[in-house]
Amino acid sequence: MLKIGPYQFEHNLVLAPMAGVTDAVYRKICRQYGASYTLSEMVASQKHLWDSKKSSTRHVDLNDPEPRAVQLLGTNAQELAQAALWQQQNGAQIIDLNLGCPAKKVCSVAAGSALMGTPETVAEIFDAVIAAVDIPVTVKMRTGTDIENKNALQIAQLAEQKGLQAVTIHGRTRDDKFNGKAEYETIRTVKQNVAIPVIANGDINTPEQAQFVLEYTLADGIMIGRATQGYPWLFNEINHYLDTGSHLAAPTMETFFQTMMEHTSGLHQLYGEMLGVRIARKHIGWYSQHLPQGKILRREFNQLTDPNKQLLLIKRYFADLSL
Repeated sequence: MLKIGPYQFEHNLVLAPMAGVTDAVYRKICRQYGASYTLSEMVASQKHLWDSKKSSTRHVDLNDPEPRAVQLLGTNAQELAQAALWQQQNGAQIIDLNLGCPAKKVCSVAAGSALMGTPETVAEIFDAVIAAVDIPVTVKMRTGTDIENKNALQIAQLAEQKGLQAVTIHGRTRDDKFNGKAEYETIRTVKQNVAIPVIANGDINTPEQAQFVLEYTLADGIMIGRATQGYPWLFNEINHYLDTGSHLAAPTMETFFQTMMEHTSGLHQLYGEMLGVRIARKHIGWYSQHLPQGKILRREFNQLTDPNKQLLLIKRYFADLSL
């Protein structure tokens, strides 16, 4: 079973932090459907951005089930330490450091996975953040900056040495972005050489793949991101398969309906009408990929600008299905 600091998890499935996706509404839904642990979207470490409209929805949410975990992104050790302390004072119970984001705008300022190219800076960041807070600190990374420079083991050993409580590794380099297939050999090597928990991430989208990755890497847990978009039930399906070896029945149309209504109205509430309507479009687009005539639903939904009309369309779509 997965354990991070004092937190023991019932299952070993973690929802990956995804920018613009894993807000409080989505985290709650994924917890309902079998994720034992979720992380917030990454928050910039710069103080002047903490109160920006974008960041304000990404801070720790006291309504989140415990442990409340926040992922921080930055390059300056002292800025990250201050941000970590501020998050702890506002209710965060785990701080995760981002050494994994491959986005160009992040890497161009040497943040995210670009940091893996400067282990000395990583060591400074680990020291500063560990000294600033008294809650568990974890790190999410890639296998390295590129195929010639895979140093996940070095960074993981550094994390262990500095007192971090867990490492998550996405089985791609920074240069890979999300292209090609994730590899798990590096994760297996790291697991064999550190004592702290190791969480495997990358291309885990079926119960069978989850079982393979756990058995091959010997990881303590797995982190799932893109495969849950529009299908948060994947967590339950994997948990069931790992426990019983059999497949859980797919969610019913009623379950889809209730979840999509909860998700859409939650987004309206969290972001306000205008932004909530826009953000709901991408989520309904993802759900619709698993639904009959989903393209029609998606097309109609994307044209709506009124939150009530969005909810009415979802109701009408499912009412028509049952005819």
